[in-house]
Amino acid sequence: MRDNDNLSEVNIEEQKIMENLALSIWEALIPVVILMFLLAYNIFFVENQDWFGGYTNQIILLMGGAVAAIVGLFNKVGLLLMVREIWENLRSVFIPIMILFLVGALAGTWLVSGIIPAMVYYGLQVLNPDIFLPASVIIAAIISIATGSSWTTSATVGIALIGIGNALGISGGMIAGAVISGAYFGDKMSPLSDTTNLAPAMAGTDLFTHIRYMMITTVPTIIITLMVFGVISMTIETTGTADVSALLTTIQSTFHISPILFIVPAAVVALILFKIKPLIALGIGVVLAAVFALVFQADILAKLSTSNISAVTTAIFTDTQITTDNEKLNELFSSGGIKGMLWTIYLICCAMVFGGVMDAIGALSRITNVLLSFATTVFGLFASTVFSCLGLNAIASDQYLALVIPGKMFKRAFEDKGLAPENLSRTLEDSGTVTSVLIPWNTCGAYQSGVLGVGVGEYFVYAIFNWLSPFTTLFIAALNIKIRKLEIGKGK
Repeated sequence: MRDNDNLSEVNIEEQKIMENLALSIWEALIPVVILMFLLAYNIFFVENQDWFGGYTNQIILLMGGAVAAIVGLFNKVGLLLMVREIWENLRSVFIPIMILFLVGALAGTWLVSGIIPAMVYYGLQVLNPDIFLPASVIIAAIISIATGSSWTTSATVGIALIGIGNALGISGGMIAGAVISGAYFGDKMSPLSDTTNLAPAMAGTDLFTHIRYMMITTVPTIIITLMVFGVISMTIETTGTADVSALLTTIQSTFHISPILFIVPAAVVALILFKIKPLIALGIGVVLAAVFALVFQADILAKLSTSNISAVTTAIFTDTQITTDNEKLNELFSSGGIKGMLWTIYLICCAMVFGGVMDAIGALSRITNVLLSFATTVFGLFASTVFSCLGLNAIASDQYLALVIPGKMFKRAFEDKGLAPENLSRTLEDSGTVTSVLIPWNTCGAYQSGVLGVGVGEYFVYAIFNWLSPFTTLFIAALNIKIRKLEIGKGK
């Protein structure tokens, strides 16, 4: 079957967006409605949410992609074009998938080397339960600003904070929400972040103008986030000093605990600060942790396998469980290695299949253009941009598409309203970058839940910075607070 003559390609910074003039908005929404219905049915009406051996969301995404393909065939969109777009989408997540493999290996080696236990051990002594949650936000924010990566932050200090918080008896959802809030604040404000560079590139402004302008919405949002976590920290019950002392004793008797172990995470952070590629930095972190395990944790390795090398290899690739006399620590000191990342990787791949078919048939472009048609006022323009970013995070399952497509498609509309491009770039970040982690099947939501071991549904409410950011940007726009106008002589 030949490709539809109504299809054309819109090139957006190496990202091709398909437009299909023959596709109606109702046809474009059919796969979305069916996808949302199936996901909602699975969440609210299926008790164990386990239709397909634990891969329910993945199968639902593929079903949504199949429905989109049928819609495309009825509109004379060729199968080859759909396959091509799926392939392009899968290629675009190759590096993130490799990072996920390394994160699994990192979790396993950092466990058997004693790095994660050491972080928990010292963290229990330093972090006061009364300020644990706001402190977690601040720690994650600092690391994320320094590295420019929310993913790296979660894979390093995020995992450690989850361990420390769990040991204190704090809900995993609360801890993950605090870590994600801080990590995405840092990612959003860091000049090293890819999304912080991408948003102004799409809107047509420069990096540091973009960062300074984001402070208008970002600073109030993070302050509110810290205040809420401060109140939560003062109201929740923790395990108390006696239980913490017992935990410290158990950790110290099980592992060789020493500040020397922090050389490995410090080296990984240093490599990233020196702009070494994440794959290389995390790979070095795995190798160093494996060496440290052989040097410092020989007793642990001997209990896990007849060969120390075999024990380290098992930690890298598959399940590892270190048993102690404390039930909480038994749950904490376990890792799935690379195998533990497969569910997340399958989810990302299935999301890319769905997004690829939706793009190929022109549905993504059609839905975005309808949103643009409602932007008749300045506030309407901001609102349309926000909903477009939110929708693309859910439909395309990709953070970058949620910045790229609205960025290019709304750029002229902002100029026509006499608005400076930093208004658009800020709105893209406030609604595209930070909300991606709130969608379970989005690459960011899948990654964070996989790395932190906490479901999106568990941390959603507590990812305060992330869901509050779109409301803040709309509030600022509605009150017309510091909405920068386009300078005469610039723009079109």
